[in-house]
Amino acid sequence: MRLVFWAGFWTFLLDQASKYLVVHILNLRVRGEIDVIPPILNLRMAWNEGVNFGLFASGSDVVRWGLIVLALVIVAAVLWWVNSDPQGRWGMLSAGLLIGGALGNVVDRLLYGAVADFLNMSCCGISNPYAFNIADIAIFVGAFGLIVLGGRKKQS
Repeated sequence: MRLVFWAGFWTFLLDQASKYLVVHILNLRVRGEIDVIPPILNLRMAWNEGVNFGLFASGSDVVRWGLIVLALVIVAAVLWWVNSDPQGRWGMLSAGLLIGGALGNVVDRLLYGAVADFLNMSCCGISNPYAFNIADIAIFVGAFGLIVLGGRKKQS
């Protein structure tokens, strides 16, 4: 469980530090966009009140608090699962990534009322209108890792 804690801790810290840098220090909330390596990497401020790609975004407090509760239930379920069915190293790391990312987005909803998304990547003539953040990457990688790499720890 120590690996879950540390992976979650560092993921959460990296996510929140990156959001603080972009939203407050680079003032992206006012500037709106900053081209870093166009079109491959751009910073585009987006406040996501829903789930992935803004689905279920209504701006209502019911949705906001519902998503906070849902994220906390998922965190609790993953913690229960990895505690009751020990995972290998990769499974524990994946669980920590998912938990740290989920908690990072929960803090955004508590502080801002929405998740702060700012990374925008496009390539090869395809313009991507969506933005995401470090927590979103960690949630995706963590969930993928739990599905592909998770499972019972092999007995020696």
